[in-house]
Parts: sequence; C-alpha cells; structure tokens
Amino acid sequence: MSAVPCLAAFFVFRVFSQQPETRLNPAVKQVVDGISEERIAATLKKLEGFGTRYILSSQNDPEHGIGAAKRWIHDELQSYSPRLQVSYQDFSIKKGGRRGQVIRDVDLSNVVAVLPGATEKDRYVLISGHYDSLAQVRKPYTGEEQTVAEMVRQGVDESEARQYLKILPPEREQGPLDFEATAAQTIAPGVTDDGSGTAAVMELARVMSAYQFDKTIVFVAFAAEEVGLSGSQVYAAQAKKDGMQIEAVLNNDIIGSDISGNGRSSTNVLRVFSSSPDDSTPRELARYTKLIAERYVPSMQVQMVFRGDRFLRGGDHRPFVEAGFPAVRLTSASENYDNQHTITDTFANTSVPYATRVIRMNGAVLASLALAPAPPVLNWSWGSGPNKGGHVPLLTRGKSDYDAVLHWYPNTEPDLAGYAVVMRSTTSPVWEREIWVGNVTTYTMPDVSIDDVVIGVKAIDKDGNQSVVSCYTEPVLPGTLTPAEKK
Repeated sequence: MSAVPCLAAFFVFRVFSQQPETRLNPAVKQVVDGISEERIAATLKKLEGFGTRYILSSQNDPEHGIGAAKRWIHDELQSYSPRLQVSYQDFSIKKGGRRGQVIRDVDLSNVVAVLPGATEKDRYVLISGHYDSLAQVRKPYTGEEQTVAEMVRQGVDESEARQYLKILPPEREQGPLDFEATAAQTIAPGVTDDGSGTAAVMELARVMSAYQFDKTIVFVAFAAEEVGLSGSQVYAAQAKKDGMQIEAVLNNDIIGSDISGNGRSSTNVLRVFSSSPDDSTPRELARYTKLIAERYVPSMQVQMVFRGDRFLRGGDHRPFVEAGFPAVRLTSASENYDNQHTITDTFANTSVPYATRVIRMNGAVLASLALAPAPPVLNWSWGSGPNKGGHVPLLTRGKSDYDAVLHWYPNTEPDLAGYAVVMRSTTSPVWEREIWVGNVTTYTMPDVSIDDVVIGVKAIDKDGNQSVVSCYTEPVLPGTLTPAEKK
C-alpha cells in the first residue's frame, strides 16, 4: 500500500517534519502490471469478427451482429470469476428515434458486471465503454436544396436553414444519412470506436476480479451510444432513481487511435474531458485521474481538457453528469475522423500498444478509487427554511474576518488516517499546495482570503489511499433572492 502523495512539493506548507510519501501502492501496481496486451488484442479481434455491432444488426445470428457480441461479452465476463455478478440491463428504442435513424423498434441490452466491495458495498466506481458500432452510409449529394430539405425534415424553419447555410456554407459535398442502407451494412468493425473502450472494460474486469476492493466496482459495456447515448441514459436514470452512491465514472470512448487523419501522432497523451464548473465533481475526478494515472504509468501524460466533450460530440459519461454523478471521458489525443463510423475502423487501423497503456492508466485510477475513503462532505445542503434546496460551504473568515476557517463532516471509515487540505489559485488547473492536518474536522489557515483561492479537502486512510478532493463551492441561497414584477 502507498502512503499519501505530495502535490506540487515546492509549495507544500511544512507543518510537519515528515512530508507525504509518493511510493506506489503494491495492490494498485498489481492491477496495472496484470493487464495483458495480448488479451486486449484478442478481444479487439473478436469484436471485429462480429462484422457489425450496429443496433439494428442481427440479434439471433450466433456469430455475427450485435446479439452475438452481447452474448459473447456477457459469457466472457462471467468466465473471469465467480465473484463477478454479470447481467443484462434490457431496454428498448422505438421506431423513429434519433431523428428517424432508428427505422424499427429494437430491444437492446447493456452488459453489466459487478464486483461487490468488501466494506463499502453501497459506494460505486464505474468503468464503461460502448460495444455497439456504426458505419454510416449517405445518400448521393445533389446540392444545397437537399441540405435545406434535410434540415427542414429535422424541424428547422426553412428561412433559418437558408440563413445558417449562407453564414456557414457546407465544407463538404455530403448527402444526408441513408438510414435504411446504414441499417443494412454488414461491415461496421468499430474497433477503435468503441471496441477499444469495451476491451478496457473487459480486461479490467478480468484482472480486478482476482482481488478484493473496499468499494463496489461496476464494469459496463453500453449499447446504443451511437444513436443518442440510449444505454447510458437508461443506466444513469435508474442509478439516480435507486439512489446509488456513484463516486466516479471513467468512460472510455476511442482509446485505440494514436495517429490522426492529418498524420499527427501523440502516442503518449491521453485526453480527459470534464464538465464545468471548475470546482465540479467531474473536474476533480479529472485532476485525480491525472495525478494517479501519471504516477503509475509515467510514460504517459494526461491532458486535461476543461470541456464536457469535444465540440458537437457526445459520450456515455454525459447522462451521468446530467444526473449529478462525477463522470469523465477518456479519449485518444489523435483521433482519425476518416475511420470513425466507417468500414475502415478496423484492427489494422488500431494501436493495441497505445490502448494497452491507456487501459493500464484506467486500472491505476479505478483501483485507487475503489480502495480510497469517500470524498469528504464540505458543504451544507439546506432541507428546510428560506434556502431549502440550496447549499452553503462550511467555510468562514473566522473571528478576524481575514482567515480561512474550514469545517467538514467526519468520514466513517474505520481505517481513516486523516485529511489533507489543498489549495490553488482560481486560475490554476491543478492543486498547488497541500497540508496534512490529521484526523480532525476543522482547520484554520491564517491570513488566507477565501475569496482569492480555491480550497479543498481529501480523506486519506492508513494505507495512504486518498480520496478525490472535495471543494468548497460557491453558495446557492434561494432565500436571498427577492422576486419583483415589471411595471
């Protein structure tokens, strides 16, 4: 087990003679070292071998189509360990879904494998990818009137469509999607998008099911990402309804490409996208991912992108964020758009070594999260009174009005060692200072303006496992607003 790592050591307040350690946790390192490039390659080849995994492909063919892929993923996960609880989460999409792309009713399933936690069974960390694939077929391009007609079909007013195209004319002569021909495609390999994410889910389930973790780990292969994130929407909605305490979702989508379409290559960079605001739980999960992933896989670098996702794109982390859960997207820094959603998204055009390194990064983060204490609670949520539904940080200026006085709820883990307070400027992407404060629930920072910095707290257990940082967030006080009427 590792001890508490030191962030930005130059800036650490030297309140104790012994500084936090940065040695690796052997339990986490075992997971990272157990990930097999050969197994990942075999999984990617198998997924390619189904021909297509499009949502409207065959459900009953034993060797081809989404049905065969679903059953193989389920049975493979089940074979890894009797401790894995493997099931289908069934759902349906009606004809007409995704603006007509779904040309008939279809029944689909997420494949879910649960590794129950030893001591914190009701706290969950998730890793996900999507196993459906897509190879788009378009109608022949006939001119601008065709584009206008397609926009009108989707509900845009004709005059607005023409004005839009005048300001932003099409850069490619590209006809609209042919939904019937797309559904009839027998080849949609989807090896990088998102066989690579599915391989991450499966390989980590194989390796991690041999060990025991404090929290429950859920390995999910979603269906129907390519037609509106349907599978993840179903899961996130059910999780919210059930009151699941999901502490993190690591969504892997397109982690097998290391050469982009313009020839640029970033073989040692992984992008992690996280939603705003800057002190949000997804943003803190991204910082944690960078800290842990780079520690255990030092040949790789995490590029934090402070944006929910790429422009005009989406992924299965999004429904979780919208449901209030911490979720991030992990994706290649070298996307090849010419291969995405085409018949050339093949094993031959996928980098297994790059995918393996990314999966090792995932393993380090997922194992660390599953062993760590829960993030401390730093904000009071009002359940009554004028500010019902709002919240206020447990942070004051103290009696002097010029200090930072921190309070937080006590964690309940029996092996808790204590807490560390972290601080950064409001414009810094990473934490700049860290103070080990011990097993207390209040701490005062003299002569620190709470207006000028961001302050957070993380919990650390006796083995050195650290939680994701919780931030003191800006207050939301509905009672301070006075309704007014315009005269």
